Amino acid sequence: MIGAADGAAGRPPTPPPRIAVVGGADASEEERRVARELGSALARVGAVVVCGGHGGVMEAAARGAAEAGGLTVGILRGEDAGEANAWVVLPIPTGMGDARNALVVRAAEAVVAVGGAWGTLSEIALARKAGLAVGTLGTPPAGDLGLPALETPAAAADWALARVRERRGEKPSAGSGQSRRHS
Repeated sequence: MIGAADGAAGRPPTPPPRIAVVGGADASEEERRVARELGSALARVGAVVVCGGHGGVMEAAARGAAEAGGLTVGILRGEDAGEANAWVVLPIPTGMGDARNALVVRAAEAVVAVGGAWGTLSEIALARKAGLAVGTLGTPPAGDLGLPALETPAAAADWALARVRERRGEKPSAGSGQSRRHS
């Protein structure tokens, strides 16, 4: 697993993978359930969960990660760190409004979208333009974008971790996540 344990062996620590979970603040119960499971699965593989720090999918993913002992980062629209949901460990106020979507994806090494609408679609576009792998759980915010449709939160976590390893030039490991293409 990628992690900071190397520091104890006299080597600089390896940064943990940073996975953005994006999705709507007005999420359905099912989207929130899936996002919470995804956050938990990501924390169990040692990933930092990056999100927009507010409600809906963002809060559910942060909650799942925090409950599993993971680190959560919320990149906020406003200037007040207190705007973050209760599950964000590291709130980063930007004062940038929705332009902060670019920071959410640029802080990540892979992105998983859970449902969403226009804001999520902007994050997907910004991530793809930056060369990041993007997968989806549930119904994507637009028609066929040619993105992997990940079957379960656990498969999405495995897929995202495999994309980080590829991006870092590391050897692939078993369990790269089950996916299909949206059609």
